[in-house]
Amino acid sequence: MLAVLDRLRAWIERLGYVMGCAGGWLFVVCAFFITLDVLGRKFFGVSSKATVELTGYMLAFGIAWGLTDALTTRCHVRVDVLVTGMPQGLRAYMHALALAFLVVLNFFFVWRGWAVVEESWMFGAHDSSAITTPLIIPQGLWAAGMTVFLFLSVTMLLEVIVLLVLGERERVDRLLGPRTLAEETAEALEAAAIATRE
Repeated sequence: MLAVLDRLRAWIERLGYVMGCAGGWLFVVCAFFITLDVLGRKFFGVSSKATVELTGYMLAFGIAWGLTDALTTRCHVRVDVLVTGMPQGLRAYMHALALAFLVVLNFFFVWRGWAVVEESWMFGAHDSSAITTPLIIPQGLWAAGMTVFLFLSVTMLLEVIVLLVLGERERVDRLLGPRTLAEETAEALEAAAIATRE
């Protein structure tokens, strides 16, 4: 069972990585649109009425699409003052509890998100701005990102439960614990090497 969950998690992580890259590039596109709008207003006295709408949508589902990769790479904002000082056994259970709360919270996001998409579909809802975007597009993209995030969270929770039953608390800590100084240093050095080669 553990091997199946591990393979499933690896597959969702790969999907999350692709979605995270797409979300990151969306932020670049947002910056491009906003820059054009600012320059247009400053030098030509014109402004695109669609910029605020499009960038708002891009930011919303770009964030949702990045959550899976953030959980995989342990990049979520965390408050670890108490947890890091606990013994490893207790720390593993606290990580599992935090992940369980995340699953419950995310379930409600996904449930209500798809309910909103369904309502927008039924009523043919469109944005009231200049380009009248059908709302099911940004809402559906946001809900899809949250759904993949939920799948990963549930898979990880099941894996963690199995690991705890097997007494593998160290593996739980490696899977869910904060990144160590050595890991962050290695990532920074890797990024610096890439920048130097370019």
